[in-house]
Amino acid sequence: MKSVALLAGFLLLVPMAQGAIDAYPFTDEAMESRYKALIEELRCPQCLNTNLAGSDAMIAQDLRREVHRMLLAGNSDAEILDFMHQRYGDFILYEPRVTSRTWLLWYGPLILLLAAGAVAALVVRRGAARANDIPDVDKDRLRRLLKD
Repeated sequence: MKSVALLAGFLLLVPMAQGAIDAYPFTDEAMESRYKALIEELRCPQCLNTNLAGSDAMIAQDLRREVHRMLLAGNSDAEILDFMHQRYGDFILYEPRVTSRTWLLWYGPLILLLAAGAVAALVVRRGAARANDIPDVDKDRLRRLLKD
């Protein structure tokens, strides 16, 4: 009785496991490798930091189907990436393009690093200048203390 219930449970899980597998026919190995590279390069719009290849979201399934359709239609990788970028914006690309909207994303860390270096140099320079700005009275007093 227990084994029948276990078997029934496994049989109920089989349709769910089959639904998660995308099996698309390709004309050759090169097209299949292009497909795999594209779905690994594109981010799922619904998931956080998951590419289309690793996502089980419905939109990811639709986008994988769309990539497959566009490959069969003869679109180049650049055309497919442009289509996805126009439709979903910069978020869909793991490496957003350098545009006027994304320059801060690309160059912001470098600007912050340079600004931090300039501030650190300024603080060190001011500290050294303050150490040399000891009044003559204090210098004489310091010399006397060091002699004793």
